[in-house]
Amino acid sequence: METPSDPARRTARLDSSRAADAQPARDDVRERNLPREPGRTAEPSPARNEGQPWFRRRGVIIGGALILILALVLGALWWWHESGIETTDDAYLEAHVVYVSPQIAGQVTRVLVEDNQPVRAGQPLVEIDPSQFQLAVQQALASRQQAQTALGQATASVAVAQAGLAQANADVASTQATAIRAQQDLKRYQSLRAVSPRALARSTVDEAVATARSAVAQQRADEQRVRSARAQIASAEAAVAGARARIATAQAGVAQARLNLSYTTVTARVDGHVANRSVAVGTYVTPGQEMMAIVPLHLWVRANFKEDMIAKLRPGQSVSIHIDACPAADARGHVISIQRGSGEAFALLPPENATGNYIKVVQRVPVRIALDSVPAGCVLGPGMSVEPVIRVR
Repeated sequence: METPSDPARRTARLDSSRAADAQPARDDVRERNLPREPGRTAEPSPARNEGQPWFRRRGVIIGGALILILALVLGALWWWHESGIETTDDAYLEAHVVYVSPQIAGQVTRVLVEDNQPVRAGQPLVEIDPSQFQLAVQQALASRQQAQTALGQATASVAVAQAGLAQANADVASTQATAIRAQQDLKRYQSLRAVSPRALARSTVDEAVATARSAVAQQRADEQRVRSARAQIASAEAAVAGARARIATAQAGVAQARLNLSYTTVTARVDGHVANRSVAVGTYVTPGQEMMAIVPLHLWVRANFKEDMIAKLRPGQSVSIHIDACPAADARGHVISIQRGSGEAFALLPPENATGNYIKVVQRVPVRIALDSVPAGCVLGPGMSVEPVIRVR
């Protein structure tokens, strides 16, 4: 049974427990009001550090700063690298493709090569029927023989004319002597007749006069034969010159006939590979008709750079060339030259910017790049796409 003193004891215990609970709070208040010791900092409680956001933690901030610095360094390196090169994807391989055409007309009898076959300069490619050209050679040889015969005849005529001239000169000398003697006789007769008319008959004097006149006439006739002989010599010499000219013409005809005969075998002019063969046995071809093409071994790169990119380009700069047909390795080369003018300036119909509305368009300027080394095993040809990277510093 509870005594009256029990409630009083319970109340006293409650009061003592409340006082005990309130004592630490008062101690905390006193500690906050007391001055702190120098150099001593309050350490954050683990509960307070765990309550902060993750992006405000020290490790996250340091890691983020390092990543930012690394990104800046990589960006600077990338900018330095990109500012030292010029590149374009508007580039391709080029070559002076040799188109094979016949120089004579005729029927094809043999085709000695196939598409993509490698050939050497001078190698036979196509043969054309040579029959008519062999006949032409024989005719030219016959014409040359006729011209040589005519030359022999003309040369003989010169000799005959020269002999006639010599005979005419001899006749002139003889008749000249006869004329002189006749003149002398006439003078003697006339003198004697004048001194003694009876000593000489009149008929004798008249006969001497006739003889002197006849001798002079004969001398003039012989002199005319000399001039005729000289004219015959000139004519014979002209015939000789004409015969020699005909021989030269015939010789040229022989050479032309033989040249046409050699054209019956069409040969390769350069080393390379056969491409786009369109001729077959039995085809009748004409001069200038394209039969096939030969892609030469010498190739280069035509790169069309924008006009605002060529300021730093110079001949001799090294180039790394990525060839789409050879993705395993890049080719090496160097800049040869830069075209003076954009590609549109040399087009079939160049633009006329002075008419109509004008819209500025960045032009492309062709740059020629030589191939110094090419990866082994690459099958290259004109028109293939490449991507040159030019080191400008």
